[in-house]
This record gives sequence, C-alpha cells and structure tokens, in this order.
Amino acid sequence: MRAEGESSEMWMRNQLRRSVLMVVALAFALAACGSDDTVYPRQKSGRGGATYEPNESVFGEGGINVFGGGDAPLEQGDGSAAGIGVNSYLWRASLDTISFMPLASADPFGGVIITDWYTPPEAQSERFKVNVYILGRELRADGIRAAVFRQESNGQGGWIDARVENQTVTDLENAILTRARQLRIAGLQ
Repeated sequence: MRAEGESSEMWMRNQLRRSVLMVVALAFALAACGSDDTVYPRQKSGRGGATYEPNESVFGEGGINVFGGGDAPLEQGDGSAAGIGVNSYLWRASLDTISFMPLASADPFGGVIITDWYTPPEAQSERFKVNVYILGRELRADGIRAAVFRQESNGQGGWIDARVENQTVTDLENAILTRARQLRIAGLQ
C-alpha cells in the first residue's frame, strides 16, 4: 500500500528495494544452510567446560547425496561405481555382448537389461529376445543370469514360441563373464 503523498514512481523504487533486500536475505539464509565441519558445544561438562562434537546428520555420516558426486571414487576395485547399482564390469560386459541386438530397456540401478526382438540375417524365420539380470555388486560367476526367448514364424505373419537349448543360456552367461574378466584385467593395467 502506498503512503499518503507518495508518488507511484517512488512507491515502485521502494518496492524494488524491498524485493532486492528480500533476495539478498534469502541468499544469505540459503548459504547458511550449507554443510561445514564446524563443531559446536553439545552440553556442559561438570566443571563449566563444554564438550565439542561434530554435527550429526539424520542420514548418518556423510548425509545423503541425491545428485551423485561427493568424495566417493567413481569406481572402486570391486567394479562398483557411483551412479550404478550393480557391478560395472558385468554391466559393461553385458551391454558389449548383446550389442548386436536392439535394446528395449536398460536399468543400471536394478541391473536389468532387456532387448527387443532380433531376427538374424541368416535365419529370417526365427527371432530372439534376451533378458540379462545382474544380481550384485561383486564380480562373481553367480552374479549374472540370462533368459533367452526364441520364436519361429508360423508362415502367416505370426510368431510361435520355440524351445531354447539350456546350453545357449549358459554360453551367453559365459561370454558375458569372459568379457567382464577382460574389462577388469584391462582396468588393472
């Protein structure tokens, strides 16, 4: 509200000043919310002194990091990486091994890779689909599971589910593990 005798130009200037002051005050308030390593007295000890302890976080030591980064290295020696919920060697090896197939979905946090149907050029009457599941953060032989689906053409534009040999799944898992081992060795050199 304008005061008696205050011109509209003067009122606008005062509003602008108030807005600028509010923005500056808000900026200082937000800057004060940042984390630091300052320690404050927690409680008085028996002889009038105080004990000094670092601030505690509700989310534990280091707090919670929503956007990644922080002090953690991007990749530890076990193949776990920041921003990825599973073993990075198995993840990259899986993507490398099935790179000839179109991807339908890839979830690095859950460790699930799903391909779309792929028809090999030499066998137009059949198509394949692969699901790869990475089960943990360690590079282990039992840390990967694959499911292979196969369909055959019925000759009328439709597809019929067909049997997949167990050896096909085992060969795919072994190929992924071999590639993961190669990536790990290359990373150590």
